[in-house]
Amino acid sequence: MLSFFLGALAALAVVWIVRWKLGFRGQTPEHYRDDTPVFDLRRHLNGKMSCDGVVYGPLGRVVSRFSADFETSWDARSGVMREVFRYDSGEMQTRAWFLELAEDGGITATADDVIGTGQGWQSGPTVQLSYRMKLDEDAGGHVLDVVDWMYLTPDGTIMNRSQFRKYGIKVAELIATMRPKETA
Repeated sequence: MLSFFLGALAALAVVWIVRWKLGFRGQTPEHYRDDTPVFDLRRHLNGKMSCDGVVYGPLGRVVSRFSADFETSWDARSGVMREVFRYDSGEMQTRAWFLELAEDGGITATADDVIGTGQGWQSGPTVQLSYRMKLDEDAGGHVLDVVDWMYLTPDGTIMNRSQFRKYGIKVAELIATMRPKETA
């Protein structure tokens, strides 16, 4: 019985190490510091952009699909990104992010549905942002811990992966692409 208990404990330790240290949550901006192309929010997340993505539920199945239009403007190190989302359900959602960039690559971000201030970092071809988000009451009003990672591809497309957690348990994941809007 003791060997079973120790084996189970060892298996849990391995799962914990993989999830917390080697997986999505284990990556840090430092991992990408020397990679290229370098992600500059003021350059790559600027002007009108198109976004398409999916949201996965806690069991890994797609629970929602969306398209969005973003428009971001910058004044020195301060930016405003306005988002308009259109979901497959017909629902629309708008949000405005207020962004501040520090000299050292640090980022602070606020929005109406963000509790407090989000904190993040630009590093190499990545941007990482962590924050707490309160869902609308019609979505349960839950407060979720969110980690966003944006990865700049060589052609300038931005890949976004976000995980949403409650009490440390992943309840949703978002994958999206962002790219400059085609001009006619």
